[in-house]
Amino acid sequence: MSSKHALFLVSFIFYLTIQSAQAADLLSKATSKQGLSNYSEGLLISALDHISKDNTVAAMQDLRKLVTANPDFKAAQLMYADMLLAKSQAITDFGNIPNASFETISQLRDEVQARWNFHRSSVDKSKVPASLVQLDNKQDHVIVVDSSRSRLFLFKNQQGVPKLIQDFYVTIGKNGTRKFVEGDQKTPVGVYFVTGFIQPEELPDLYGDGAFPINYPNTWDRRHGRTGYGIWLHGTPSSTFSRPPRDSNGCVIVSNNDLNTLAPFIHHGETPVIITESIDWISVADWKKRQHALEIYVEQWRKDWESKDVTRYLSHYSTDYSGLGKDYESWVKYKKRVNPSKKFIKVELSDTSMFLYPGEQEQLMVVTFVQDYKSDNFKRRFTKRQYWRLEDDGQWRIIYEGAAS
Repeated sequence: MSSKHALFLVSFIFYLTIQSAQAADLLSKATSKQGLSNYSEGLLISALDHISKDNTVAAMQDLRKLVTANPDFKAAQLMYADMLLAKSQAITDFGNIPNASFETISQLRDEVQARWNFHRSSVDKSKVPASLVQLDNKQDHVIVVDSSRSRLFLFKNQQGVPKLIQDFYVTIGKNGTRKFVEGDQKTPVGVYFVTGFIQPEELPDLYGDGAFPINYPNTWDRRHGRTGYGIWLHGTPSSTFSRPPRDSNGCVIVSNNDLNTLAPFIHHGETPVIITESIDWISVADWKKRQHALEIYVEQWRKDWESKDVTRYLSHYSTDYSGLGKDYESWVKYKKRVNPSKKFIKVELSDTSMFLYPGEQEQLMVVTFVQDYKSDNFKRRFTKRQYWRLEDDGQWRIIYEGAAS
C-alpha cells in the first residue's frame, strides 16, 4: 500500500494530533472467553499505533489476527475492509462500504476513537476517584463509570483503600448523561446500587448474557422529579461484540465477555455503581485526608444524638431536610418532644460507606450504615441512608435520611 493511499487512515485517527505511543504487545495473550476483550482491544490499539507511524503492513497483520479471533468486532472488521480496499484504489475516508449509512459509519468510528483516546491518556493506578470516600467492609468491590471516556473501572476494597484492578469499554445513552425523564435516552449520573440479576434466558437477545438492574430512580432522583426505570448494566446481542459509545436507551452496556468477567465481583444490594461524567482522580494521601474530615461529621452527629442535647443534634440537619415522613419543621418538633424524654440513647453505626454524589450543582454525599439504636423504651436495628449537603457556611448537614432501598 502506498503512503498516499494510507493517508486516509492517518487522518482517520479522528482529526486528532497524533502523538506516537508504544502500543502494548498483547498478541501472544490467549483469547479465552474472558480474555477476548483485552486481546481484541490490544490488537486494535497496536494496529492504530502502526497506522500512525505509516507501518501499514504491521497494521494489516494485527487487524487480520483481530477479525479472525473476534469476527463480531464490527469496528475492526470495517477497518480491515478499508485497508484491503486501499490496496487497489485510493480511499479518503473511514468506512468505504456501499449502502452503509452515515450514522453506522460514524458510530463505528466513534467507538475506535473512544478506545484509542483512552489508551493515549492512561490512568494513574496509584490514584483513586475522589467520590469513593469510604467503602464498608462488605463492599469488596465498587464500580465507577466515566461516561466522558466510555470506560468502566472496577475497584477492589483493599483494607479500606479502593484499588483499581481492571477497566472496560462501555456504551451509554444515545443522548448522553443526566437522565431526567422517561424516554430521554440518557444515562443517569449519581450513586446507585445493584439490586439483582436477570438471567439471559429471561431476556431478549438484545441484553446479551444478562443484566444487573440498578436502583434508578433513587431517593435523590425522585426528590428532583426524575422519572424512568429499567436502568441496567447489561451485555450485547449474541452477534455483536460491542456497541458504539452512545447507543443505549440509558443503560450501561459492556460486551458479554466483560459482563461475565464483572459478574463474580457484583453482589446484589451491596455493590455500588457510581456513574459520573468525569472522574476526579486524587492521591491516596489526599483521599485519606478527605475521608477523615468527612467521617468526623457523621461521628459527631452520632455523639450529639447520644448526648440528648437536641440543639446540638438538630444542628446537623439542613433547613431543607425531609425524610422519614417529615419535613424540617415537623422533624424539629418531633425530636424536641422525644429526645429529652429518654433516660438514655445509645447509637452504634457499622458497615459505613460514604460517596460524593456526582453531577449536582451542590456538593452532596451519600452515607449508608447499619444503625443500632437503643433507649430505655425502644430499640431498632436497620440499614439507613443519608444524604448530606455542603451548605453556604461550609458545614455538611443532612438533607435526607431514611431506610436504604
